[in-house]
Amino acid sequence: MKRDFGKVAVLLGGKSGEREVSLKSGSAVLAALKRQGVDAHAFDPAEHPLHDLEHFDVCVISLHGRFGEDGAMQGALELLGIPYTGSGVMASAIAMDKWRTKMIWSAAGIATPAFELVSSDSDFDAIEKRLGLPLFVKPANEGSSIGISKVKHAGGLKAAYELAAQSDPLVIAEQYVGGGEYTVGILGKPDNGFQALPVIRIVPKNEFYDYEAKYLREDTEYRCPSGLSPEQEARIQQEALQAFEVVGCSGWGRVDFLMDEHGQHYFLELNTSPGMTDHSLVPMAAKAAGISFDELVMRILELAHVG
Repeated sequence: MKRDFGKVAVLLGGKSGEREVSLKSGSAVLAALKRQGVDAHAFDPAEHPLHDLEHFDVCVISLHGRFGEDGAMQGALELLGIPYTGSGVMASAIAMDKWRTKMIWSAAGIATPAFELVSSDSDFDAIEKRLGLPLFVKPANEGSSIGISKVKHAGGLKAAYELAAQSDPLVIAEQYVGGGEYTVGILGKPDNGFQALPVIRIVPKNEFYDYEAKYLREDTEYRCPSGLSPEQEARIQQEALQAFEVVGCSGWGRVDFLMDEHGQHYFLELNTSPGMTDHSLVPMAAKAAGISFDELVMRILELAHVG
């Protein structure tokens, strides 16, 4: 017997720089829910007032970026008393902030690439020397690789900072780790535990896994099995669960990590509302674990909560 969830709103679109990706994610989620007989409807917060959500029983959050993934929408739904999917207010806000996530991980003994905050009055040359070149510069509160750049030559940090600062006043410079990019999907279980999905290795054909490689190109490789040894993958999955839980995340999400040339891994960032498009990583990992897209969506819905 399938549970009756009542009237379900799929929140999609929104006002962030990731709006177009969110529309694709939400449309895929909405179609899956309807296939499973759920009374689901699209709801774009950029086009409808939030108080209209009072007509719904549950919200599936398929928003990405600011005003959807950063705790703002979660707080609104808490005030409205409407159950929603994914992490709560605090964890969503922290995970959206790469700088604060990395500080928490560092305090918990979870390896992450060396990083520094960058501002307009920073000593750019000194930061380049401390972190080494190449290095990455990114807005602390953006996703989908928006505003990110790779600094390969001395003197390039200032221009990279200015680009990132157009998206967010909080900008970080991060040590380059060049042995490969990977990701671990996390899925909650009905007994309140978590399941780490199979690791995926990401092999972009351009210089790094940027917006184009994520959403537009068809030649980005996704390797699952990842190529890691079973022992190494199991160890990283366990640490990914720790990285997820220490921030207070719940429901589902994704933890990205890098590998260096010596086989040491470094956790990069946390995603509390990952993409659900045909290029997205959590559905790929779920499929490798024997979980269909529709089943994945239903499991996410079943874990909806308030508080």
